[in-house]
Amino acid sequence: MQSLPKLNLQSKVSAEEWQLRLDLAACYRLAEHHRWGDLIYTHLSARLPGTDHYLVNAFGLTFDEVTASNLVKVDLQGNILDDTPFKINPAGFTIHSAIHEVRPDAHCVIHLHTKETIAVATQQQGLLALSQYSLFSLGSLAYHQYEGLAVNQDERARLQADLGQHNHMLLVNHGGLTVGPTVGDAFMRFYDLQRACEIQLALQASGQPVIPIPQPIVDNISKQAKVVHSGSTGGQLAWPAMLRKAYRLDPGFAQ
Repeated sequence: MQSLPKLNLQSKVSAEEWQLRLDLAACYRLAEHHRWGDLIYTHLSARLPGTDHYLVNAFGLTFDEVTASNLVKVDLQGNILDDTPFKINPAGFTIHSAIHEVRPDAHCVIHLHTKETIAVATQQQGLLALSQYSLFSLGSLAYHQYEGLAVNQDERARLQADLGQHNHMLLVNHGGLTVGPTVGDAFMRFYDLQRACEIQLALQASGQPVIPIPQPIVDNISKQAKVVHSGSTGGQLAWPAMLRKAYRLDPGFAQ
């Protein structure tokens, strides 16, 4: 069995970059814990503050192999900026680079192929207002139609236009995506989107009549969602607990 090269960048990068590496590596491990991974595919990326440089997973590693040190630093073109033995999946970074290019507030982008987000994204009505979880996403939800594998550079502009200033996206036939000003915010947004899709599919599978949330409540949810899942009362409050959980699951991510 071939072992992975072991890297230790903690003493070679700034404290700010190391903390971002810890947060992003923990997020990969948490995604794996929630069974959101897709073998060696799909990506979570994070921007280094004050730069146009980004951290993303090395191509060929499963989410539970990602560590703070083996995350790869790239620019918007996917050029590797680290002295690292690892490569990235250029096609996989296409979606992330397109969003980072036009959303300076989106310091973290999470794009995953969970069966639940794919299923709901592929339903003609998309995400429905059937649970409290759905409201967090519906307050800022976009859709992007399927155009094949994300290797066509012309698709970037359409993806950017479809996302606009939204923080959640369902990619038809493809999966889910969230963005946030921090890793914690993007994670919490994906958690809510994933849960909303799970609940919708469970309700549909039950075959029983459902009680939709009244439209006036849906229309007013954006203000409420901003209170619950932003700043010190949302993502940033939940993230330290998630980080502690990642350490309990496997502290190896912090290497």
